[in-house]
Amino acid sequence: MLLVAVTLAVFWPVVHCDFLNYDDPDYFNANPHVQTGLTSANAAWAFSTGHAGNWHPLTWLSLMLDAEWSGPGPAGPHFTNLLFHTANTVLLFLLLRRLTAAAWRSALVAALFALHPLHVESVAWVAERKDVLSAFFGLLTLLAYTRYAQGRSAPNSQPSTLNYLLALFFFALGLMSKPMLVTLPFLMLLLDWWPLKRISGFRLPISGLKHLLLEKIPFFVLSAASCAVTFIVQQKSGAVAALVKIPMTGRLENALVSIARYLGKTFWPVSLASPYPLPGHWPVLTVLLAFALVAGLCVAAVGFRKRFPFAFTGWFWFAGMLVPVIGLIQVGNAALADRYTYLPLIGVFIILVWGTGEAVANWRLPRPVVAAITLLLLLAAGWRTRNQIGCWQNSGTLFTHTLAVTQNNYVAENNLGTWLSGTGHIPEAMDRFRRSLQIQPDNPDALFNLGNAFARLENWDEAITNYQRALQIAPAQADLLDNLGFALAAKKQFAEAVANFEAALKLDPDSADAHNNLATVLFIEHRYDEAARHYREALRLTPNDPVIFENLGDVLVRLGQIPDAVKCYQEALRLKPGDARAGAKLQSLGAAVPK
Repeated sequence: MLLVAVTLAVFWPVVHCDFLNYDDPDYFNANPHVQTGLTSANAAWAFSTGHAGNWHPLTWLSLMLDAEWSGPGPAGPHFTNLLFHTANTVLLFLLLRRLTAAAWRSALVAALFALHPLHVESVAWVAERKDVLSAFFGLLTLLAYTRYAQGRSAPNSQPSTLNYLLALFFFALGLMSKPMLVTLPFLMLLLDWWPLKRISGFRLPISGLKHLLLEKIPFFVLSAASCAVTFIVQQKSGAVAALVKIPMTGRLENALVSIARYLGKTFWPVSLASPYPLPGHWPVLTVLLAFALVAGLCVAAVGFRKRFPFAFTGWFWFAGMLVPVIGLIQVGNAALADRYTYLPLIGVFIILVWGTGEAVANWRLPRPVVAAITLLLLLAAGWRTRNQIGCWQNSGTLFTHTLAVTQNNYVAENNLGTWLSGTGHIPEAMDRFRRSLQIQPDNPDALFNLGNAFARLENWDEAITNYQRALQIAPAQADLLDNLGFALAAKKQFAEAVANFEAALKLDPDSADAHNNLATVLFIEHRYDEAARHYREALRLTPNDPVIFENLGDVLVRLGQIPDAVKCYQEALRLKPGDARAGAKLQSLGAAVPK
């Protein structure tokens, strides 16, 4: 209960955080499948889509439930993230206590997990629901596996077969939340070494080793299937396109440096950012030092495996769980990410806590002194975490902070510009987009956003130029085609506009904006039946948009469907009370304006 109270108290400000313009629109506030809640059609979409470059149906389902229960705002999904983080803290405590029977050491590891600043990204970012959700099922997997493994040596305990099946079930759910759990079967083998002690030394009889490996085969099969699906989905989405730009040597260098940087940020969590830009190359000395550190820690963990078995398990827990996200298969252009440490850091915390316990016992340190130092450490972590949460209040605070602690960060420049544009600071936003393009000239997002800024200024020629440049780099972008169509329509080039809207809908049939824009041009061209069909499709995707209801009403008037038009105007007024234009249209039809 103390762990729960402290976690909720420290992380409570995340409930007041806004959505970010970085992935959150794809995951929640601009995703029609999520915004319309958990329906059979949306559930089918969750299991069949590779939207946002990932296949994680349970993450989609959980976000749909958030939208259904708490509405379209950010408070609901942020609160759910906090609840999962709190639950994960408790599960970690229960897991370690079950594994080791060391209640206070387990509690301290759980407290470090709960309060470490590196974990703010996973909790304060709605799009990272996949992080806290997969960790929830991952910890349940390990808890069920522990009960199974202990049950094999204690016949009078709960049936081990049921716990084995539960572990397999939870593992499947975890992979359907985020595929980072693919290394969990290896982690089970580490737990077999310590603290389960199913392996005595490294000279295990082949029959015993065979049994431990055989019982993991179903888990490895699920991991392999998840890896295959993830690679296919990310390849189709273009997320692994960076492979052609970054050679394997560069990825290996960044992997080594990233492990060292993660360790540095664990012990001194300052200058945390999102995202961390990937440099063209690392200095040779930096790579050599990182290699020496990682290799030295691996050798030490193996060399002291008998004297300090917790160090062997803890180090390879940390390093092994980072393998899927360390950049050997480069996805995107980030050098590292705080969220990737969410589960791996548990291994480091185990080494710290159990190592400190050994030191206290051997050196006979006064317990009050140890307790005071521990309390100060946790207070410092909680204070630093609170400060870090302040950086995640909105896109402006996050990317202003990120630009202050990183260099040549074209993503942060672009996203800060997007936020400035949304708050009406168009000239400042355009300056940020241009800075982003100076760093990365082939950045289609910055070109797209610069085009949007020109569109807001009604400079349609410049908007079209930037959209077209962006399309040359990223030709299969539905939002680019949609906005280009809008700019062309503003110049009364309706045939070209329609072609772009239709191309956008081929790529993304669920784009409510493209349906609405296409319908508007069709209405101008007096193609009323087609316009009505696209307005209705837009309303299916965004059923609470008063503007689309009013637009559909206008079409229905032209088609002579007056009663249906009246209903549309009334619905527009219900969603936007006091709308004078919709009220005037109702009065012109002789219908009463609702009060």
